[in-house]
Amino acid sequence: MSEAPSYLTTLLAPYAAAPPPARPHVTLTFAQSLDGKIAGPGGAQLILSGAESMLMTHWLRTQHDAIIIGVGTAINDDPQLNTRHLPPALPGERRHVPRPVVLDRSLRLPPTCKLLKNFAAGTGRRPWVIAAAPADAGSRARYDLLTAAGAKVLLLPEGSSDANRTEPALALLRAQGVRTLMVEGGARVIASFFGAARCVDTILVTTAPRLVGPAGVGYSVPEGQVR
Repeated sequence: MSEAPSYLTTLLAPYAAAPPPARPHVTLTFAQSLDGKIAGPGGAQLILSGAESMLMTHWLRTQHDAIIIGVGTAINDDPQLNTRHLPPALPGERRHVPRPVVLDRSLRLPPTCKLLKNFAAGTGRRPWVIAAAPADAGSRARYDLLTAAGAKVLLLPEGSSDANRTEPALALLRAQGVRTLMVEGGARVIASFFGAARCVDTILVTTAPRLVGPAGVGYSVPEGQVR
């Protein structure tokens, strides 16, 4: 198969054609265990995706302008957020690769992460980091390190707190031309999107046939946010 499955394109095409004017169309996707956990104790990475669901996720990435994760996931998992698990493209075929975005209020993303290494090597797109304006010498130094490593930092408006950062972040991305956004986690980012005022348009969840236990990291959905 050299193109995305029809069930994905059929699901998303109407929204990609006409995203909301103030924010991108948002697809929230994640893998969970049978007991609703998305990470191990302390946020440790879990293998919850098999070959088929991983392939679906990578096809799904090709249908979005950008992918967003939280800085905790970026630090713990050091993901590449590309489409490397897809079969080789056909001769002359151009396959879309989404823009990686990290929600990182305090600029904690390591300059040595794979996202920035791939960009420097010419094998990945330039990552964007959504952060608060540097307020002290330490955050200004981290800002300089990230931009020197190749990141583009998008600054949240003054007054944006952890509790209300989702909608300003979406507005920033829409202003940058992002029409469709794929949210891949982790738990805090998933909760923040569910907690915002109806900012999630499509949800895709895959469930692995395993139990993690009470020490694992789960997620919650506020009542009335899903219909």
